[in-house]
Amino acid sequence: MNATRLIEEWRRQGHVLEVEGANTVLWRTGQGETVLCVHGVPTSGFLYRKLLPELASRGLEGVTLDLPGLGLADRPADFDYSWSGFAAWYLKAIDAAGIRNFHLVVHDIGGPIGFDIIRRVPDRIKSLSVLNTLVDVSQFRRPWVMEPFAWPVIGRLWLQSARTPMFYVLIKTYGTRNINRAEADAYGQLLLGPDSGRAFLQIMRSFERTPAFEHGIKAALKERKFPAQIIWGKDDRTLRMKKYAPHLLKTLDLEGYEVVSGKHFLQEDSSRAIASFIARLIRASGSAAESR
Repeated sequence: MNATRLIEEWRRQGHVLEVEGANTVLWRTGQGETVLCVHGVPTSGFLYRKLLPELASRGLEGVTLDLPGLGLADRPADFDYSWSGFAAWYLKAIDAAGIRNFHLVVHDIGGPIGFDIIRRVPDRIKSLSVLNTLVDVSQFRRPWVMEPFAWPVIGRLWLQSARTPMFYVLIKTYGTRNINRAEADAYGQLLLGPDSGRAFLQIMRSFERTPAFEHGIKAALKERKFPAQIIWGKDDRTLRMKKYAPHLLKTLDLEGYEVVSGKHFLQEDSSRAIASFIARLIRASGSAAESR
């Protein structure tokens, strides 16, 4: 199956969701408590296509949607592509989808976005599973493979790699070993989209790496009333486990984290293990709630 057919098959599994500011596509798989999966860059909801059915097989509803500027979502030039802008939009999206309370899964810049969602609606979150992300945002420096995207002119040139075999090499090196050429090409097409990636470049220039934003999300995580866990792809060369996981441990006041096989796109490599850890946390949180 080629990339175009993969994308069309993925599109058919979802449905268009009308949201103020930018429409998107929403995927919902299974029945049970809702597990909302937030993606980062340079990906889209396509990254969770293996995890959603694994969650469904464990009696949960796996949900994801594309952030504006990525995947099959709209790509308005005047959208607020900052992390707080995404968080505000995300709440409108889940309200439009009729989702009230949910378990949250975050990855990459979906971490800061999700943490800001928590800051805004802490009472709607039932649990948090953190996958290869960051919380010390004011100290964050983009990995070299992503940094050029934020530069004028050079960013547009670097983005052209998504049209070449080089993109497949980069994904295999930094994203996941468990991918074929058609799947890598699908990631590239979903990244470029109808605007040739212009919105993605806006996203890359809009990282909210301020002390004020960091203080807000850290305060929200420290004050949380729901359980949390960290799951890390041990071979991630972009957000290295030994560098980034300790900051999250401290902020979430956790003693340890789960390690799974995989690079930065750990959902491609270890969807079954990740789903099991999420289901275990949800079962434990339900048991704790019943005992209170």
